Amino acid sequence: MTGCAIPRNLKLTFFADKLGGVADEETKEKLLELVRGDNWELAYLACRSLSKTKFQEEGLDVIFETIFDKKNKTVQGAFVQILEHFDLSNRFVDVFKVFLFGNYKASTLAKVYLDEVEFDVTPRTIRKAEKHWNHYLHNPEDEGSVAVKKNQKSNLCCRK
Repeated sequence: MTGCAIPRNLKLTFFADKLGGVADEETKEKLLELVRGDNWELAYLACRSLSKTKFQEEGLDVIFETIFDKKNKTVQGAFVQILEHFDLSNRFVDVFKVFLFGNYKASTLAKVYLDEVEFDVTPRTIRKAEKHWNHYLHNPEDEGSVAVKKNQKSNLCCRK
């Protein structure tokens, strides 16, 4: 896992989309297994298939686990990029966590989702996001990133 060149073969994405359109319970389980697997390119295509199924929520649970799996640190961006094919409206906390703790590409893409997706936010959602924010403030990777994230967070919270 040295680089992160997202599979762009149109035939592969075409068939991944087709598979997602006909996926049943057994197919879903195999796709989730692929997402958890060691081949990130197959995992990416499995995510693409899951985005076309009625199993999106289950798929998102596994995709967010995969994003935070240390073995995927170098390819986090690919998994975050595939999220554009999913309904993220109920995933504010997960996306915010990627924004805080993801690598540069993952964090940048998460910021775009935070800016563009209309999230369903409840008081509980706010409490959970504050918990992650406080954890980030007390455990930053480097002090410079804290100042940048504080500025970006205030821009998120104060938009009209």
